Amino acid sequence: MSEDEFEELVSDEFDQLPDDMLSGLDNVAIFIEDLPEDGSMTLLGLYHGVALTERGQYGFGELPDTISIYRLPLLSIVNSEQELRDQVHVTLVHEIAHFYGIDDDELHRLGWA
Repeated sequence: MSEDEFEELVSDEFDQLPDDMLSGLDNVAIFIEDLPEDGSMTLLGLYHGVALTERGQYGFGELPDTISIYRLPLLSIVNSEQELRDQVHVTLVHEIAHFYGIDDDELHRLGWA
């Protein structure tokens, strides 16, 4: 799958997320990258920022939090476009949950990890 096709698929999946999940996203940028910095093929996405539950005063010129979606690791674990869509959906939910302060243990318990 080309980079452009992958980006369109991620955008489509993002648009399918519930409004109540997206309405609180503020100052968050989503990036699509081929690989994480360490070249790992096991990391599918990464949230980098300060979770809402950890913020003090906020909103005075901070750089945006970021969510990275890693194309090559995602492509390596699926066998069809539908599987890719499903995994991108789960990855987006997982990383957005970190923005809201939900940790990996809770995500595992909820079935999103």
